[in-house]
Amino acid sequence: MNTKEVAEYLGINEKQVYALIKAGRIPCTRATGKWVFPKHLIDEWINTSAMGSVKSSGRRERNPAHILAAGSNDPVLDLLISQKNYDNVNIFSCNTGSTEGLRLMAESEADIAWCHLFDPETGTYNIPYIASHMADRKVAVVHLFYREIGLLVAPDNAKKIKKLEDISSGIRFINRQKGSGIRLFLDYHLNRAGIDPGAITGYENEVYTHFEIGLSILSGKADAGISSVAISKLMGIPFVPLARESFDMVVGKDTFFEKGIQTFIDTLQSKKFRKTVEPLGDYDFADSGKILYSTAST
Repeated sequence: MNTKEVAEYLGINEKQVYALIKAGRIPCTRATGKWVFPKHLIDEWINTSAMGSVKSSGRRERNPAHILAAGSNDPVLDLLISQKNYDNVNIFSCNTGSTEGLRLMAESEADIAWCHLFDPETGTYNIPYIASHMADRKVAVVHLFYREIGLLVAPDNAKKIKKLEDISSGIRFINRQKGSGIRLFLDYHLNRAGIDPGAITGYENEVYTHFEIGLSILSGKADAGISSVAISKLMGIPFVPLARESFDMVVGKDTFFEKGIQTFIDTLQSKKFRKTVEPLGDYDFADSGKILYSTAST
């Protein structure tokens, strides 16, 4: 971006941009006599500045033009976030895993959290975790979509993996990080099947995204890993279905009514977007945008 474009992007005038350059406070470089601003570095700078304000003040002062999100990861969510700016509101998202996303939101370091946390006691997703993580925060749980998760297996499936229990039979596994919804799902089913995680080769090898699971398998570093059906479709990797999940958004009640969030939900519900992601597999948008839970009643 040039100075005019970065000024518009940040919602300030060009004189302020030059003041930031002079003070060495904004990432930029001079090319052919003009200042240029790599967009990904500007986005990182905004995130870093926002997090810095949390550490210095104990509570981040929200900028309605910049929504900070944290939590789970999904290719459909990535595509949704990358759509045009939502009424000049930018959504910056960090792949931390569902549990960490809730923690960051509870500590006001994120405005929304992406979650798919299964609760074995109730057989439901996400809502049982709100009381333990959100304390006195007024939030709503908004359903985004249902998705299918399963085992991605090596293209030749030489190890003949047909069910989850097969990962304890000497195959090389690639795992997700602690606190992620996939990791909690795996640990619950291993415990249910009486399988010691220590018996799984590669259980301790962790990655943070679904794409990394797929890349680990395609590169030959692993024989199997749990991911969404979208990665199977995108990378042409065999898929063994395991479960249908509810992928939801936890959002502060005040933030929910902001125009950017409402446009985000409208985009998710639009026929155009659903047509775009149709090739990615078995995603169900029937209940998209539905408020599953709100602390208003508590």
